[in-house]
Amino acid sequence: MATNLDLDPELLNRALAVSGKETKKAAVTLALEEFIARREQKEILELFRALDWDPDFDYRAERSRS
Repeated sequence: MATNLDLDPELLNRALAVSGKETKKAAVTLALEEFIARREQKEILELFRALDWDPDFDYRAERSRS
């Protein structure tokens, strides 16, 4: 899908430099992939914060087969 974007040239040059990619497309693609991964990780962390933790829960006792 062809898309025209007016990107800040300084940001694009920095992205090329830190990514180690040889093309602008590769650097932008990597940046988008990392952006998405971070946002998805943040959503998972938010789900963990929504759980009610039982401080008295003994996982070792739950593993016991006796």
